[in-house]
Amino acid sequence: MLTRFEQFTSSIAGIYKHIQKIERDEMIKYGLKGSYAQYLLAIARFENGITSSKLCEICDKDKAAISRIVAEMEQHGLIYRDMVNDNLYRAMLKLTEKGREATNKVSLRAQIAVEAAGKGLTDESRMAFYAALNLIAANLQEISKDGIPNE
Repeated sequence: MLTRFEQFTSSIAGIYKHIQKIERDEMIKYGLKGSYAQYLLAIARFENGITSSKLCEICDKDKAAISRIVAEMEQHGLIYRDMVNDNLYRAMLKLTEKGREATNKVSLRAQIAVEAAGKGLTDESRMAFYAALNLIAANLQEISKDGIPNE
């Protein structure tokens, strides 16, 4: 019999693996990397742009990873950096027209995937699931910061 730890970590790892595969399968249709989906959707939420540091925070990635992905997405013409005070350091990342088109497609496909993944859940069970998941995420964040409590 699986322990709660094994069941939890196995389920979360499986979910993440499948999400990554779905992202890859969908984004390849547009000649893009699967990881772009998450970043495009995050940038799209900020009409006036978003800084790289805020993108790091939202996507829970380090500066080096964000720097690489931003450079790649710029090369693909999906985003551009809007300088602030003639300085690229605090530049606002914004979607290009091509980026908006890709984001709209990704968003639509993501909605369909989320609906299909939640098939069979009632609104009540979905709300309970997300409440529990958010609580677990917050608790794990505290544990990773402070360490596992002794008792």
